[in-house]
Amino acid sequence: MQLWKSIKLHLEGPKKEALRNKARRMSEKVLKEAFVSNLNGTSLTEITLGLSVPPVCVVCRGLLLILYHLQWGELKCSWQCSLLLDFILLVVPVVLSCTILSPILLFVPLCLSALCTITLCVLYTKRNNYVRLNFKEIIDVLLNTKLKSNNVPSVTVLRVLINILTAVSILAVDFPLFPRRYAKTETYGTGVMDFGVGGYIFANALVSPEARQHCGVLQKKGSSLTKQIISVWPLAFLGVCRFISVKAVDYHEHMSEYGVHWNFFFTLAVVRIGASVVLTILPVYKSWMMAVFLAVMYQLTLETTTLKMFILNGSDGTGTREGFLNANREGVFSVFGYLAIYMAGVQVGLYVLRKRTMIGDWVKAIGFLLVTSFTLFIIFHILQVYIEANSRRMANLPFIVWVVAQCLAFLSTIFFADLVLIFAQHLINGSKVPCTWNFSNALLKNKKTDESFFSSSTKDQNQSDPCLINAINRNQLLFFLLANVMTGLVNTLIDTIHSSNSFSLSVLLLYMFCNCLVMYILHVKSITLKFW
Repeated sequence: MQLWKSIKLHLEGPKKEALRNKARRMSEKVLKEAFVSNLNGTSLTEITLGLSVPPVCVVCRGLLLILYHLQWGELKCSWQCSLLLDFILLVVPVVLSCTILSPILLFVPLCLSALCTITLCVLYTKRNNYVRLNFKEIIDVLLNTKLKSNNVPSVTVLRVLINILTAVSILAVDFPLFPRRYAKTETYGTGVMDFGVGGYIFANALVSPEARQHCGVLQKKGSSLTKQIISVWPLAFLGVCRFISVKAVDYHEHMSEYGVHWNFFFTLAVVRIGASVVLTILPVYKSWMMAVFLAVMYQLTLETTTLKMFILNGSDGTGTREGFLNANREGVFSVFGYLAIYMAGVQVGLYVLRKRTMIGDWVKAIGFLLVTSFTLFIIFHILQVYIEANSRRMANLPFIVWVVAQCLAFLSTIFFADLVLIFAQHLINGSKVPCTWNFSNALLKNKKTDESFFSSSTKDQNQSDPCLINAINRNQLLFFLLANVMTGLVNTLIDTIHSSNSFSLSVLLLYMFCNCLVMYILHVKSITLKFW
């Protein structure tokens, strides 16, 4: 009898241990879900301050390279050193500003701007171009200078910076070091990660085939639509893979973000297809009208029907997730809001990708973008007071207006950063900054098509040049996917919500360095992983 009891205890031991492990995993899952839920966001001022850091970092890197060129000539180093330099100057400040430096965020762009100002003053004082001209005369010459670049590098920089911000945020949000106010809001409010979702949609729309149709390489609308539908299969495939993997490992999910089965890859795919269908009927240059129509009609539907209550509380008012539509109501209906953002992005793409050869023309374009952004911010505040608060969960009208306004402000800041670098390059003979306008080279001749002018791939630049921006730009979807996979891996191996600040920061920096290293190696080897 005693022997039987011993055998029974020996057999039940592993079962009990397995049950305890399962209970512990369930407990960790609930804690992590609670950790990113029921949040209300932060102020627009803090979000704008945070978004000013990456463009200032780009200026800082460029000015230091120009200063080095002035003192010692062209910087020649291995790609490993170049990666380390770019990582320290472009990525590390972003990670620090949304973690340990978040309590003093205001001082981050101020200190970086002060460094840039001092460096620019040194370059102006020691300039070897336009030595006999005063500042006003140099500006006059600069405004009438022709740009000899075959792309719009600021658009590339915008897309890469949004990818970097997204990659940092999706892992950082699981650590206590990341301020809760920066995470995605539950129902109403403005969070840094809320902007990231809309900004990613907007950035993709800027260089969409529809936005580049005015370059003279037009296709029949039917064939263009078919091509677009076929081209989104990787997004649908990734969406399915993410759903299966998340359910298989019982990964924690913020259910009110997209729902039970839905995820951001599905949203991207549906928005791309929806925009292609709409723009086979509507002229591309009127895409702003469709954006306004979609945004207003969607908000009217939310206000005049039970749709808003359905999205927030389900069909029975208790938050049920039974049935596909109930289970994925946030993901399904927010598509209308994201489609409006995409259409607005297409219109902005048509404007900023328009060929301009004079720097003065770009100054006027930046002014127009700033005025439009300021106007949209005013409209946003009016909507918040008289219509409804901003809601990422529903992607309502205030959210649409805010995302577009914030993206225009962000893009304008990047354009201004590029102008600062152009001015600095003008002062120092022979200086060159990666991924910016280049007016020192001869115009490219015998271009096959004008489409290359609008391409985000910066074909006129040497893609093998060691530059982190160009490296990420070469494989942007892969970078986004790798960041998601690495985030899941880190969360599986580490108890993130109980990690110390020093350990959390070390993990975040190592994670970002690994992502950048993979992109850099592919870039150096001229490998573009695009097979669709």
